[in-house]
Amino acid sequence: MFVGLDTAQRQGVKVLSLIIVGVLVGLLGFSAYVRLAPSDPVVWHKMPKGLKTGNFINSAVREIEGNAAVFETLNQVIASSDRTAVLAGSLEEGMVTYVTRSALMKYPDYTTIKLLDGKILLYGRARFGRKDFGANTQRIDAWLAQL
Repeated sequence: MFVGLDTAQRQGVKVLSLIIVGVLVGLLGFSAYVRLAPSDPVVWHKMPKGLKTGNFINSAVREIEGNAAVFETLNQVIASSDRTAVLAGSLEEGMVTYVTRSALMKYPDYTTIKLLDGKILLYGRARFGRKDFGANTQRIDAWLAQL
């Protein structure tokens, strides 16, 4: 590997190799953290007051008309989605939070649905990053289309 290289060039190759290895180890560490970081229901099982419906940089909010039967059907649609599991809550509580992980990197997104006075609120948000690239909007709209 070092044949024909002078001492300075050899040193440069070693430094570059160490930088590449460091970057790869950092990426693997971050990937492991994203996959293994616990999802605390105390943090994520919430429906903030005053949410406005719409699509945002890192989240999406929807409000639909609905009763307990629609809430239960929506719960079934969401719970049967790929890479989605209930994090906290129940139908009886009137609020359920789900965690959905992306296919490749396993980034968690959290969606909370709440039945309140003849309406169902849906609040999807990303945990990591500053932008979800529309993932929560697409996911929530696909679930609502299945209703």
